[in-house]
Amino acid sequence: MACNDTEKSGLEDACSGEKLSACAMAMEKERESFPSPTESPSTISVSASIQSQSNLQGYDVEFDPPLESKYECPICLMALRAAVQTPCGHRFCRNCIEKSIRDTGQKCPVDNEVLLEDQLFPDNFAKREILSLTVRCPNTGCREKMELRHLDAHLSHCKFATVQCSQCQESVWKSQLEEHVSQQCLHRLVTCPDCADRFVYAEGKLHELQCPFASVRCQYCDLELVRDQLVSHCDTDCPKAPVACTFSFFGCREKMQRSDLAVHMQEFTQMHMRYMAEHLRNQTLNGCLPSTSPLTSSSTSASTVSSSDDRGASRSANPCNCSQELHHLRETVQQLEGRLVRQDHQLRELSINNTTQASQIAELRKKHGSMEEAMHELEAQQCQGIYVWRVEGFSAHLRNQEAGHPVVLHSPGFYTGRPGYKLCLRLHLQTPSAPRCSNYISLFVHTMQGEFDSQLSWPFQGTIRLAILDQVDGQHHVEVMETKPDLQAFQRPTVQRNPKGFGYVTFLHLQSLRQRGFVREDVLLVRCEVTPRYDSSLRREGVQPRGPEPSL
Repeated sequence: MACNDTEKSGLEDACSGEKLSACAMAMEKERESFPSPTESPSTISVSASIQSQSNLQGYDVEFDPPLESKYECPICLMALRAAVQTPCGHRFCRNCIEKSIRDTGQKCPVDNEVLLEDQLFPDNFAKREILSLTVRCPNTGCREKMELRHLDAHLSHCKFATVQCSQCQESVWKSQLEEHVSQQCLHRLVTCPDCADRFVYAEGKLHELQCPFASVRCQYCDLELVRDQLVSHCDTDCPKAPVACTFSFFGCREKMQRSDLAVHMQEFTQMHMRYMAEHLRNQTLNGCLPSTSPLTSSSTSASTVSSSDDRGASRSANPCNCSQELHHLRETVQQLEGRLVRQDHQLRELSINNTTQASQIAELRKKHGSMEEAMHELEAQQCQGIYVWRVEGFSAHLRNQEAGHPVVLHSPGFYTGRPGYKLCLRLHLQTPSAPRCSNYISLFVHTMQGEFDSQLSWPFQGTIRLAILDQVDGQHHVEVMETKPDLQAFQRPTVQRNPKGFGYVTFLHLQSLRQRGFVREDVLLVRCEVTPRYDSSLRREGVQPRGPEPSL
């Protein structure tokens, strides 16, 4: 009986203990639902997502400074998450210790003391201390530091946070996700500019090979056209596509470009007619021989001995009909051959006429060229020693000069009078790599063979004024020089243009040319004024010092 009382009292103590522990747990949960004195409601709301992950292990983040051992879970060896404390004074992550109790038995993993789940109680102090520790952002490239309670808020807008692309499953930075989805993702949908069809970007090359409205080039004539038109273009329009002769059915085996087909038809008309005549002859013989062959007639008479007289009469008339058709075909062939002969004569006459006309055209062109030369010569004789040379398209010459290509230009010839000396100008744009004269305009005068050379005194003597005209302000760049009769440049030329010239290698720098209004509407004006001296007794002077003169 005492034993029963003892057992009963033990059961009552156990029941009362269970009721007390349940009550304590309820009070603890109610206490956790209220904010702690050291935590504001905003802090609780920010770290709510962290606390909601209490079923995970500790915080696997980098602390700065490093985490102290007192805040480290002995089970997962990471920072305590939802820290709880045991009656024996040890701290664990709630999830770690509960899993340890369920899996390894009801004992503390540190000192093996008996431990039940209902004996665990939250360690709010440790939790607050851990949440206020400084951690580094785990995203690669981010150097931000913040308290642990603010880590989730930072990760939600960190520009180095990586997310997975829903289209290609590739990890990209959250800040670049929109750009990746719209411009870089290989699985994004794009629209074909030709057919407006939508397809995956990675299949773009395949679509280009199949798009019916894509621009393609003909393999024969290199013409750009729509793919749907390519087949019909090659079959009917392309001038360089290979085609068979129109008379290929009759036996011509030639193949050529479509543009050469007409020439082929003209050159081989007689051969084509013979092919056609031979074909018609073979067709006629193949069509009439079976009906007129002896074997066929004998077999027919043997099988129709008892037929009527009308059928016999019609059968006897068939050979006559075939002979008449053959006679007509022979006449047709003869007529075609006659036409071929006449066309051959016509072609020969046309060829002769064409040759004659070509020679006449060549003669007319020659006369036209000589007349143009005479007209230019007359125009040059009207210059009276003053000539303005219009150098058009000057920007193109400057581009060639900047690219390092030599630019040498010669003006048309002009005369100093009537009678007078014939001269021309040479303008040279020096390249940037030219020694001692890079990026300069060189200007020279050359003597030329003229109409009045036999009436003039040689060597040429006189004063030459060269100028590049300022087309805006009238501040022309002028240089004056006296001829040197001893130089080869002023002797009577033995070729159309004297290869030796006289002038200035560094006439004007290109930088000065760009700074002022020398070039207008892409035209450069070069003026040359020549005053010859016909008195050979005059003193021959050297080159005078050059310098700018008043505006022309």
